[in-house]
Amino acid sequence: MSTLTASASAMKRAFVGAVEDEYIMYSDVAHEYHIGQPIGFGASSTVYYATWQPHGHPALPCALKVIDLDGLPPHALPLLRRETQLMALSKHPNVLRVRGSWTDGHKLYIALRLMRSGSVADVMRYGWSGGFEEEVIKCALKQALEGLNYLHVNGFIHRDVKAANLLIDEDGTVLLGDLGVAVSLTEEELPAVTTAKRTIHFEGGASPVSRDSGDRGRPRLRHKRKSFVGTPCWMAPEVISQKHYDSQADMWSFGITALELSQGRPPYSREPSHRALMKIIQDDPPTLNRDGGDQKYSRAFKDIIDSCLSKDPAKRPTAEQLLATPFFKSAKKKTFLVDKILAGLPPLKDRQERRE
Repeated sequence: MSTLTASASAMKRAFVGAVEDEYIMYSDVAHEYHIGQPIGFGASSTVYYATWQPHGHPALPCALKVIDLDGLPPHALPLLRRETQLMALSKHPNVLRVRGSWTDGHKLYIALRLMRSGSVADVMRYGWSGGFEEEVIKCALKQALEGLNYLHVNGFIHRDVKAANLLIDEDGTVLLGDLGVAVSLTEEELPAVTTAKRTIHFEGGASPVSRDSGDRGRPRLRHKRKSFVGTPCWMAPEVISQKHYDSQADMWSFGITALELSQGRPPYSREPSHRALMKIIQDDPPTLNRDGGDQKYSRAFKDIIDSCLSKDPAKRPTAEQLLATPFFKSAKKKTFLVDKILAGLPPLKDRQERRE
């Protein structure tokens, strides 16, 4: 049984808001794939440009994520199963889906749709190092919110929302990727493994959640989390403090991502990690300087960011509530990003750079 099939079997369920997948599913047959140049790097993985060509069919471009299992902490395979099963079963236009997977020796191969423009962070670093204009940010973040809302109403939190995990295709579609630390809020807390960077939980699939219409539109979740997971500059105060947290931790990270896209970097990014973490806990929340950077921003955008960066998670809006605001309802269609920031970009393989 392939990795993908095993993961799917372990987590059979209907996802709220799932849509028909317009893209083809690939196979789990290794010899049908041909690996090309690397286009991205992670701590224990490399993403390659590849083609998938089943017998008798033309070659189809794709991305192939190759994970070195030897480079991971002991017992890390359940984490990879979680990423695989989430990304294989989550059928939403703004959540990246696994389309094939297999293992060969100590390596795990995951076939994905090729996001030809890389991440939103990649694009920003290439041509907009001081930050994007507001309409670009609004368009990209609205799509990210759609993906986040899909995860949240199905009882999951992403736990690593940042511009580097917002992938963008050449048609302007933005997808949430890197679900490796996503977690169910409907399961009991399980033991964790600590790495140099983060603590990771290993657990099984989620069960459906019920909704309480009287609770601000949030899913009614049976459990909260208490594990230290994420990337420091984007982490919510309650995560750093190892208090109980839920999907509202993602909304803090979403607010930090909005600042990142307007400033070219997240707050405290020039600080050592331990100092950044202390500032997030002890200082007032960061806010948007509407007139102090390369671009000018509206009061409405600043208010959105400030609402997400409340120290009290209960005072943050949900993804669903943000999508209903006039600010995000006025977002332009995804094709706006094509002419505004994607036209004329060199191929991704020519812009590749190793990131943390």
